[in-house]
Amino acid sequence: MDALAGSASGQTTKKKVLLMGRSGSGKTSMRSIIFADHLARDTRNMEATFEVDPTDVHFMGNLSVLLWDCGGQEAFMESYFTRQRDYLFRNVSVLIYVFDVESKEYKKDLQYYRDSVEALQEHSPETKIFVLIHKMDLLPEDQGDKIFKKREHEVTEIALPMKVACFKTSIWDETLYKAWSQIVYALIPNILTLENQLKKFCAVCEADEVVLFEMSTFLVISLASSKKHKDVHRFEKISNIVKQFKLSCNKMGTQLQNLQVRNSNFVAFIESLTRNTAVMIILSDPNITAPAIRINVAAARKYFTPLIEATS
Repeated sequence: MDALAGSASGQTTKKKVLLMGRSGSGKTSMRSIIFADHLARDTRNMEATFEVDPTDVHFMGNLSVLLWDCGGQEAFMESYFTRQRDYLFRNVSVLIYVFDVESKEYKKDLQYYRDSVEALQEHSPETKIFVLIHKMDLLPEDQGDKIFKKREHEVTEIALPMKVACFKTSIWDETLYKAWSQIVYALIPNILTLENQLKKFCAVCEADEVVLFEMSTFLVISLASSKKHKDVHRFEKISNIVKQFKLSCNKMGTQLQNLQVRNSNFVAFIESLTRNTAVMIILSDPNITAPAIRINVAAARKYFTPLIEATS
């Protein structure tokens, strides 16, 4: 385990993240599922956000995100681009713009997105832009793919020369976790160092795959693989399943500390790695036992703890 060298811990830093989109697009629902431990079915009667609702969200110990959930009513949207323009769009690290795929006023939605991008180009040109084409579960799959590609092209062209990452999402499946995992990934400054150490840990454990999750949200932070797999969405599915299981444990007054799943083809262990992260280790070698894995996790903890705390 000497190959796993950590770095010194850092101080808390705050990243400004704007969550924007027209009223009813689903912004507050997805925020509640990811950060407030709501189930999808619990978000149906949520009230709309008025003006700007800032939330201080902590990840990975020292990474603090100021998530500005911006109400999407027309009066508020107009104000964002006039009276509040400097205040809202200055010093932004990430813009998350949500489109309702079934919106009846798509041209207006697109214009507000264009206004947001122009404000960022003026005040925060280094902002990373994520566009979520939301409520995709409402469309047939073949139709949804076609619409998504068209919208992806449009929002990408509007943002040039800024780059855009576009995702199709729904609160009813793993796509929401995939999108938000990528957003968090973009906010972690030492992510490449973390990935390199995770690859070394994967080799030490002789694992097929090792996946690092943020403990409270169970979003995927990073992963290392020694084998290829067909299902590219498997980790987001695991995030969704384990998050639901974790919530069930909490309702029963218990805490999820570790989990083991085994069949004839593989064994998967989920263990707490640091105070703010959990690690999943997947093995196909039946000769590697749970005690051996736990010894490796315990040994790795002293290397990963300062590295994860240095996410400022």
